[in-house]
Amino acid sequence: MPLNIENDVHRFKQIVRGRVRKDLRRFMSSGEMIGRQGGRTVSIPLPQIGIPRFRYGDNSGGVGQGDGQPGDPVGGQPGEGGGQAGDQPGEHVIEVDVTLEELAEIMGEELELPRIEPKGRKHLSSDKDRYTGISRVGPEGLRHTRRTFREALKRQIASGSWDPARPRIVPIRDDKRYRTWKTKNEPQSAAVIIYMMDVSGSMGREQKEIVRLEAFWIDTWLQHNYDNVDSRFIIHDAAAREVDRDTFFSTRESGGTLISSAYKLCGEIIESDYPPDEWNIYPFHFSDGDNWSKADTARCLEMLRDQLVPAVNQFSYAQVDSDYGSGQFYEDLQAAFADDERVTLSRVPDRDHIMDSIKELLGKGR
Repeated sequence: MPLNIENDVHRFKQIVRGRVRKDLRRFMSSGEMIGRQGGRTVSIPLPQIGIPRFRYGDNSGGVGQGDGQPGDPVGGQPGEGGGQAGDQPGEHVIEVDVTLEELAEIMGEELELPRIEPKGRKHLSSDKDRYTGISRVGPEGLRHTRRTFREALKRQIASGSWDPARPRIVPIRDDKRYRTWKTKNEPQSAAVIIYMMDVSGSMGREQKEIVRLEAFWIDTWLQHNYDNVDSRFIIHDAAAREVDRDTFFSTRESGGTLISSAYKLCGEIIESDYPPDEWNIYPFHFSDGDNWSKADTARCLEMLRDQLVPAVNQFSYAQVDSDYGSGQFYEDLQAAFADDERVTLSRVPDRDHIMDSIKELLGKGR
């Protein structure tokens, strides 16, 4: 690719990145973007960036020809804005593919999220190839173009065949250089995210949509920080059960609320599958803060204090505003864990506050 085209492409990417950053809060609260996720790419709509061009056509009539008054339309009569469907292009939106990795970087920069330092190592390793040197032999797919042309230039200068007036470098077989690599076995840092969502009658469609959006962005950031991320999903009303991702984001159940049922199941998952000395563990609980009884709230606080919080990197609770939920559970957690940095709380009044909530939950870098 010619240098000037590379510069133009780089400049365009910077424009796109700037637009995404400018409208990040709107993108983060938009369900459309997540719904159109394909592979590891998210399509973000951007206003069209027009390129000036000359248009050739009928030159009869126009400015400077015939009588006219200031403000008269050029080349025709003004329209009323209505009419039949036409065959001319109108305003459009282009779509620019932004990878999840780029989105995570932009979100981290904009929210000033600290990089997470993994605390544990899962007993799992993978083979990674790292380029370590240059060789005279190798497959053409690993040919080092710059080193090859450098060797060719050195040979031509040494042999006297280099002509500065007609600079032309022609590599021969002996000039070719190839990248070499070594395979290294490395342990991978691993994390598990355990999402818990209240699906009782007081959690409506909008509340669940807020949870879905916030969970997506949390997942995006943690995927950016770890080599391996497991995601587990729990829904609860008066009873808790583990479900798959699709069920978690689409369920419309209702009923009473016993938050302790979710915490009990979360503890069982950690105990059976994720030893705390090997895994980085992140439980996230989303609710409207309405629990069945003070006795069950006391049971939740006991489980958090004795079982869950000591085993995890951070326990996060995000409370979504609801017309029916009391919101009391947030106050109870705040009173019980005010001095414990491993417990992070956030209120999410509406989807416009998703960005603020994520900063509160992930801003400690634990």
